[in-house]
Order: sequence, then structure tokens, then C-alpha cells
Amino acid sequence: MLLRLGSLVFWAFLTLSSILLFPVAVLIWAVTLPFDRRKVVQHQFTCFWASLYSWFNPAWRVRVEGREKVRPGATYVMVANHQSLLDILVLFRLFVHFKWVSKIENFRIPCVGWNMRLNQYIELRRGDKQSIGEMMSAASRTLDSGSSVMMFPEGTRSANGRLKDFKHGAFTLAQGGGVPILPIVVEGTANALPKRGFVLQGRHPITIRVLDEIPHEIIRDRPVEDVTREVRELFAKELGEPAA
Repeated sequence: MLLRLGSLVFWAFLTLSSILLFPVAVLIWAVTLPFDRRKVVQHQFTCFWASLYSWFNPAWRVRVEGREKVRPGATYVMVANHQSLLDILVLFRLFVHFKWVSKIENFRIPCVGWNMRLNQYIELRRGDKQSIGEMMSAASRTLDSGSSVMMFPEGTRSANGRLKDFKHGAFTLAQGGGVPILPIVVEGTANALPKRGFVLQGRHPITIRVLDEIPHEIIRDRPVEDVTREVRELFAKELGEPAA
């Protein structure tokens, strides 16, 4: 009963705060439009907005490790494992610049999705080959503009918190874009909010761990299947799971 009540309060806070903060986001967008081509200020405000929900939730103690490994001004393909809906919120705690690749349904969420459009995040209709091609083209242009791209190579959330197979898209993008891969490990979110359901599951520590970047020179001429497999093995090792 207490978990359900706490969850109700959380989702009510998220809804009300989103209604109040979206007009601020529109104002920032309008003021910075003439000079902030990459929407850096907009994204930093979005990091603040998203971080409110873990800052003010005593059940989530979020620890960020390795933020200093993100080189200022560097452009990456950032890849993270996907355990829960909360992954999106807590990855904003990095407060570094990137553009999300996200399923198109998220862009339709009132206020939150509208702000994603203001940030020029990248839409994807899952399972649609044309949309996948358009996403890859948009992500490539984003890298060319100097903005990093954040992707979940599993494609969707894990149903049980265990690491799923990785898709090739993020690694093909890094190879073609001439940029390094930045692996980011998420732990604890699956316990805090499992995939199926909206009831928060009490106190659970959450860790965001930035690993060493994988230079483009290492992956440039290698089969993308090998790069994909080895990066997944790196995540499996960090999470204490079998490699395959």
C-alpha cells in the first residue's frame, strides 16, 4: 500500500512539474534559438528537469562514477544498457551534451515529448526499416555537427534486468562517423522500477558508471559484428553476467 501511495505521489509530481517546466523550456528555446544551434543550453535545462525526480526521491540514491572520462568537447556514440524506464532519467544526471535516439511514442508524451522535439532528439519507429534508415542519417548528421548521440543498443528495456543482445546500429554509426564509443553502465534501475508496471519498488541504490572510451582507430576497420559482440561482453563483465 505504501509503495502504491509513494508511486502515485511520484507520478503526480512528474506530471505537475512537467506542466510547469515546459513553458520554461519553450522560453529557453526561443531565447537561445539565434545562437545555440546544437541546443546545448536546452539540453542542460533538460538534464536539470530530469534530475529533479532522482534528487527529490529519497528511495533513489544515484551515484555517478567516471564522469571525468567524458572529454570536454569530444563527440561520441554513447551506449548504455537498458534496464528500466528510469534509465532515461538517471542518465541525464551526467550533465553532458548528447542527443537521444528514442522511440517515436516518447515524442508524443505531453510536455516531456514536446521538449524532446525542442532538443532535436532523434526519432525512431521500431521495426520500420525506413525509419531506421532515417534515424541513422539523422544521427550521422548530429555527429557531424559536433553533438554526441546516446543509444540503447539492446533496442528496448530488458524484461528481467538481464542484458539482452546488442543491435549493430550504434556501432555502425560510430564506425561511419569517425567517432569513439563511450560505454555507460546502468545498475539498479531494474529493481527500482521493473519493465512491466509503474509501482516504484522501495529503496534501491542506482549507479551510472562511465567506462573508458573505445577509440575509433580500434573499431574503424573491424567487422561490426565483432565490435558489437565485444562491447556487449564488456557490459556483461561489468554487470557480472555471462558473456553470451
